[in-house]
Amino acid sequence: MTPHRTQPLPLDGITVVAVEQAVAAPFATRQLADLGARVIKVERPDGGDFARGYDTAAAGLASHFVWCNRGKESIAIDLKDPRGLHIVRRLIADADVFVQNLAQGAAARMGLDAAALCAAHPALVAVDISGYGAGGPYADKRAYDMLVQCEAGLVSVTGTPEQPAKAGIPAADIAAAMYAFSGVLAALLRRGATGLGGPVEVSMLDSLAEWMGHPLHHGMHGGTAPARTGVAHAVIAPYDAYPTADGGQVLLSVQNDREWRRLAEQVLKRPELATDPDLATNRARTAHRERTDQVVAEALAVLSTQEAVERLDAAGIACARLNTVSELAAHPQLAARDRWRDVETAAGPLRALLPPITMPGGEDPRMGSVPELGEHTDALLRALGMTEGATAVLRRDGVIA
Repeated sequence: MTPHRTQPLPLDGITVVAVEQAVAAPFATRQLADLGARVIKVERPDGGDFARGYDTAAAGLASHFVWCNRGKESIAIDLKDPRGLHIVRRLIADADVFVQNLAQGAAARMGLDAAALCAAHPALVAVDISGYGAGGPYADKRAYDMLVQCEAGLVSVTGTPEQPAKAGIPAADIAAAMYAFSGVLAALLRRGATGLGGPVEVSMLDSLAEWMGHPLHHGMHGGTAPARTGVAHAVIAPYDAYPTADGGQVLLSVQNDREWRRLAEQVLKRPELATDPDLATNRARTAHRERTDQVVAEALAVLSTQEAVERLDAAGIACARLNTVSELAAHPQLAARDRWRDVETAAGPLRALLPPITMPGGEDPRMGSVPELGEHTDALLRALGMTEGATAVLRRDGVIA
């Protein structure tokens, strides 16, 4: 019998060079690192990726940076100096993938845009991540996550009827990161068949506009955008969070009229509501949302959170606790499935979640250390054949840190 062999990580042997900052590009390349790619992160000598300074919440380190940059090698080098730019070009010449999310036009001025690099290196997959895309009237507009959330209309459909709100996570950055990640994988797959890499372009606006699919189509084809309803659903009732007796909240979702009948009979303990003309159909319940919410809220208000969840589960009604961030960190499902690992950092080991992609039978994801600024500069320069004397001159001149 042939012994079982663990499959290697799918991106073993792939080298990525990234001139990146903040979230969109770093989160994309972190996915590549988790899947086995070697990721060389190019940072400024004077402070590096500015996300390093966002906060000190992660044991003195920035939470955004710890989240997005594990498993990478950091080289701190000044791209405005021709010597620094030459070194990065040498790194790119030996790479499979290049990713950048500099301000619009900055990469092109250095010859590091995807089109120029792919013309010079036909096998290279080169990714440009921008706020609004390479052309059009918004091309040169500064783009940060919250601004793109506003431009994409996400803020207009998020929040309560009285107050719009941005998403509590950097949704535009994450959307662009995941399309860049999947774009790299698709381009590498094509390169395996043709031998050619090619440019990949991703914009934050395009990415988040795609995620706006439901409200966008609802508004374009139905005449009006979905109303802001807090945690309630705009077109389904009951679908909201309701307070429980112990100060918690339980969100439940009734997707059809059969579920409403089960909710009325088994959870609310009011079987007459199953056939009440104001409540029997979803159209009626949404038209009488205030009454619908009142009867559900009254029933759950006398139950503890655990009792409410158990009763809803027993009735086959979709439900969830409205958890806090600390409750997510202690979530029993994540613990039961062993989803936590320790990642090494300059501040010591920090707990981090395994990446969502699971490949049974393969190696565990490569959740490497979070690099210090310039931690790998000397090693990378030695690998390029630079002498200690040449490196010392670059350090003296401030080209490297």
